[in-house]
Amino acid sequence: MKNTFFKSVLGYDRLINLILLLSLFIRDRYSIAQKIDTSIDRVKTEVKVNLPLIGSVKYRNASEIESSNWIIGCEGLDRDITNYDQYKDYLNPLGIKVLRMQAGWAKTEKIKGVYDWVWLDYIINDATSKGLKVWLQTSYGNTLYPGGGGASLGAGIPKSKEALIAYHKWVAALVIRYKDKISDWEVWNEPNFGDNSENTPELMAEFNIKTAEIIKKNQPNARISGLALGHFNYNFADSFLKYISKKRKMKLFDNMTYHDYVYNPDSNNLTIFELKELLKKYGPNVKLRQGENGAPSSSGAGRGALWDYDWTELSQAKWDLRRMLGNLGNDVECSIFGIIDLAYTSGPINKLNPKGLIKADETKKVLGPKMAYYGIQNLTSIFDNSLQRLNGLTQTYNIEGVGLNENRYKISTDRGVSVYGYEHKITKKQVYTIWMNESIPFNTNDIKEITFSFTNTNIENPVYVDLLTGKVYEIPTKQWSKKESTFTFKNIPIYDSPILITDKSLIKLIGL
Repeated sequence: MKNTFFKSVLGYDRLINLILLLSLFIRDRYSIAQKIDTSIDRVKTEVKVNLPLIGSVKYRNASEIESSNWIIGCEGLDRDITNYDQYKDYLNPLGIKVLRMQAGWAKTEKIKGVYDWVWLDYIINDATSKGLKVWLQTSYGNTLYPGGGGASLGAGIPKSKEALIAYHKWVAALVIRYKDKISDWEVWNEPNFGDNSENTPELMAEFNIKTAEIIKKNQPNARISGLALGHFNYNFADSFLKYISKKRKMKLFDNMTYHDYVYNPDSNNLTIFELKELLKKYGPNVKLRQGENGAPSSSGAGRGALWDYDWTELSQAKWDLRRMLGNLGNDVECSIFGIIDLAYTSGPINKLNPKGLIKADETKKVLGPKMAYYGIQNLTSIFDNSLQRLNGLTQTYNIEGVGLNENRYKISTDRGVSVYGYEHKITKKQVYTIWMNESIPFNTNDIKEITFSFTNTNIENPVYVDLLTGKVYEIPTKQWSKKESTFTFKNIPIYDSPILITDKSLIKLIGL
C-alpha cells in the first residue's frame, strides 16, 4: 500500500533520485565530521606524563568565541592553488574567527574595466554568514596592463601610469562592494621579496599611502595594515616607516605587519623588539601584527620558506604552538600560514607547500587534519579574549639542581625555557605556559622534569595540560604546595612543545 502511494504521488524515479541525493548529502556531511577526530587520542605521541589522566581539552567553534589573538591564513584562493569548498567546513571547528585572504585583481579583472566578482562573492558571503571575519589584502598585480606587475608572490607591483590607475579603480570597487562585510584590509604582500626587491622602501611607502587613502575614502572606519615585510629587513622597515611618518600619514594605518619564517620559532624575539621600537618611534598608536608564519609538515618540500629541514607533523605542530604563544606573550597578533597545503601546479617546481594545518594532495583535495590542526584547536579553546597577560609575573625554577630566575620580559634564558602567565579577567584564575625553547622543534620528545615556583599565584585546582595532545592531568597534592601567594610545583614534565599549569576552571574539559 505504501509503495503504491509513493509511486503514484512522487513517481518512482523521483523518489529514487531524492533518496540518492539525501544519502549523498548525509555521507558528505558525515565524512567531514569524521575527519575531525574528537577522541582523547586524536594526537598520538610517545610522551609519557606520569600524572593521573582526567580527560582532554574540548575544542570550541569560532562561533563560541568572542575574539582572540589568532588569524588563520586562507591564502592562495586568488591564484587557484587552494579550493575553499574543500576546507570551509574545517574553519569554524578550528576556533579562529579571522581569515587572511588575497583579493586577486588578476582573477577579478580579466577584461579591462570588467570585474567578475562571482568567485570572491561566494567565499566572502559564505565565511561571513558563519560569523567569520575576513582580513582582505589588495594583492596582486595584473598582466592585463603593461607594467601591471604579476599575479603571484614576489612578481612585482603595478608601476606604469595606466596600471596604477586601473589598480586604484579596482581597489575602490573592491572596498565599495565589500565594505558592509569587511573592515580589515592589508595593502600588499612582501614588498621586499622576489621581483619586488627592486622596490625602494620609499616607493612602497607611497604605494601603501595611496592605497590606504583609497580604502579610507570609501570606508572611513576601515582598519588597514601596511608593510607586510617578508624576510625581516631592519633598514627597509626603518626607511618605510620614516617616510610615512614624515608624510604624516601614519594615522591611515592600524597595524604594520611582518612575516618571520625562522627555523626556531622562539629566535625572533629580537625582531619583535626592534620592530616595536621602530613603531614606538614613528607611529606609537600603530600596532605590530605577525601577518604570516608557519612551518612545513614534511621535509624537502621544495616550495616555500623553511623547506630544507627534516620536518614532520610533530615538529610542525610544536613550531606553530610555540610561535602562537610566543606572539601572545609579546602582545603581537598572530596569523598562521595556513589552513591547508598549497598545490602549486605551475612554475619550475611543481610541488605542494605543506605548511597547511590540513593535508591536501596535488589536486587540492582534503586528506584530513594534521597534528597541528588539533593542537591549535586545543590552544584556541583556552586562549581567547577572556584572558589577560600577567604583567608582573616572576618565577623561579630548578633544572637538574640549578636554581634560576627569569624576568617576565626576558622570555628566553640560558637554559632555554619560556614561561608566560595569564589570568581570567573576571575570576582572576591563572594559567602558565611553559616550553623548552632553545632548539628547532625536534621530531622526538625529550622530557625534563622541573620544579617551578610562581609568586602571586591564583590557582585553586591545579591541572597539567599537554597542549599538543590536549590531554589534561591532575597534579597530585604531593607535587604542589602553597606558601602565602607562592605556589611550588614539583617534578613537572616539560619538553619542546608547550605545556600548561592552570586552574581547572579555565579548561573546557571532556572527561574520561
